[in-house]
Amino acid sequence: MPQRRDLANAVRALSMDAVQKANSGHPGMPMGMADIAEVLWNDYLRHNPGNPRWENRDRFVLSNGHGSMLLYSVLYLSGYPLGIEQIRNFRQLGYHTAGHPEYDQDLGIETTTGPLGQGITNAIGMALAEKVLAAQFNKPGYDLVDHHTYVFIGDGCLMEGISHEACSLAGTLRLGKLIVFYDDNGISIDGKVDGWFTDDTPARFRAYGWHVVADVDGHNPAAVAKAIDAARSSDRPSLICCKTVIGWGSPNKQGSEATHGAPLGDEEVVLVRETIGWPHPPFEVPDDIRAGWDATKKGAKLDEEWQQMYADYRQKHPQLGAEFKRRMAGELPDNWQEFAAGVVKEINAEAADMATRKASLRALNGFAPVLPELLGGSADLTGSNLTFWDRSKTISAEDASGNYLYYGVREFCMSAMMNGMALHGGVMPYGATFLTFSDYARNAVRMAALIKAHSIFVYTHDSIGLGEDGPTHQAIEHVASLRLIPGMIVWRPCDSVESAIAWQAAIERRDGPTCLLFTRQGVPFQNRDVERIENIRRGGYVLRDCEGTPTLILIATGSEVAVAMDAVDELEKSGVSTRVVSMPSTDVFEDQDDAYRDSVLPADVSARVVIEAGVSNCWHRYAGPSGRIIGMDRFGLSAPAGLLFEKFGFTADNIIKVAREIL
Repeated sequence: MPQRRDLANAVRALSMDAVQKANSGHPGMPMGMADIAEVLWNDYLRHNPGNPRWENRDRFVLSNGHGSMLLYSVLYLSGYPLGIEQIRNFRQLGYHTAGHPEYDQDLGIETTTGPLGQGITNAIGMALAEKVLAAQFNKPGYDLVDHHTYVFIGDGCLMEGISHEACSLAGTLRLGKLIVFYDDNGISIDGKVDGWFTDDTPARFRAYGWHVVADVDGHNPAAVAKAIDAARSSDRPSLICCKTVIGWGSPNKQGSEATHGAPLGDEEVVLVRETIGWPHPPFEVPDDIRAGWDATKKGAKLDEEWQQMYADYRQKHPQLGAEFKRRMAGELPDNWQEFAAGVVKEINAEAADMATRKASLRALNGFAPVLPELLGGSADLTGSNLTFWDRSKTISAEDASGNYLYYGVREFCMSAMMNGMALHGGVMPYGATFLTFSDYARNAVRMAALIKAHSIFVYTHDSIGLGEDGPTHQAIEHVASLRLIPGMIVWRPCDSVESAIAWQAAIERRDGPTCLLFTRQGVPFQNRDVERIENIRRGGYVLRDCEGTPTLILIATGSEVAVAMDAVDELEKSGVSTRVVSMPSTDVFEDQDDAYRDSVLPADVSARVVIEAGVSNCWHRYAGPSGRIIGMDRFGLSAPAGLLFEKFGFTADNIIKVAREIL
């Protein structure tokens, strides 16, 4: 049986060789954390390489994702379907071993990491999902949901502000199944961190309410194991501060930034082999060391035992057992389509004028009763975002069986946690703030699209229409910037029916995140026939038409649809045949076939006016060379919403004036 150090050295060798062959990468962290990884993966981590989607597996997140070769090495060594050719072709086109880990559940990669601080925050979302599901499903004698979330982090993660937001909340929620290993090597890209990072990290985390084990020798397996045992016995999240040497085993470069983000060099690689006693050629791992890492039999046994417990659970608790299976599979209830159609029909029959943020709450109250997986929240704006529906129940440290989380003023944390929850499975997260504060969360919103997480971002107060709070709070460029994110679906509905259908689309989506944008101010209900209601789902549709071919097309979104509708009667009286197109989602509209899009916006109708209270640059493709855009290409002002709309031209009179100019 190989020694522990030999097992860890397999990670070191694979990592340095892959980086050297690629002539690109970060060998230092994998070499420094290899001993910790060996103890965790071989003695503690409950997982099954033969079934990477096992519901009750422990989750492992490499928050310091630049050290990706550590993760790829342990996945390969322990038996996941990540072959040696993947390791040989690290960072190469067409291979799964990207420079930073990219989410692939079938390979054991639980999330995409690299933007520092987001991995730990994803992991906190996973740990919260575990706690919530355990509270909702576990019964005496049946710990159906009972797993840990383990995280590797470095100095960079701790310097990023999101780590403060997220770790503070994790302590408040007492996420006792979360165990974090801090790679305390004192080095970042620029060198020794004591010139710019002198925090007392253990004291910081104790202040958050964490269990902290400080000054652990990260190269001593017994010390690491003792710290893990202590962490697993705590009911608080745990930080294990591991003193390590970056690039351990490199005689000339270890302990310095020279090993952080560059290959060691051919000569130094030879010296490392001599230093650590690894005589094997590049990418060759002896059979006994492979056997020492192989987790397939142990993992299959753990999985089988859990599956048997789950079968017994389903016998005693058939309804809960079936619900657990449905939720973990990400499936909607069998009667969902019929139920959702009924909700939309009710809302249409109510024909109520209201702010779309209130329409959003109405939709939630309609849909949520059959979706116990919905897990909502707000970044300290619950009463303004209107995300606490009638049967919402607050999640707390003492009782996690609820479905609503008060995130506090932590927009970035909220968004990245939602991504982690979505990846964990079993919950469908939605979280809210004002649209302008999507800037705080921007990178997590982008990451949601990159990893195709089923996160629903709710943004209210979506324009100058929020009024007196002024330009600091008035979203101008934000709608356009969200539309620019590949894979993001953005909805800006104009009334209660469009709001309900936007929510339905977000709930039903399975290939990525959705942004729902809602008004603070009231908007009128728009009358539609059944066909028009159905066409809302296509992103853009004819809300009001004229007889024959239109002379003019007005295109609008959100609250500006009502303004466009106000202009139509006067235009028609003056002989201008006018069509109004509501475009709640340009993303969805662009996915329609050419025939449908041309039926809504005929190419031969060049007189077009687009109206949206945001920057105009994304609308030129719809306005065309002969059209005009009434938008906001400057910041707003502090004043009541009605006065602002008048000042900046979002009025029926101005639409008519612009229309006559282009005609």
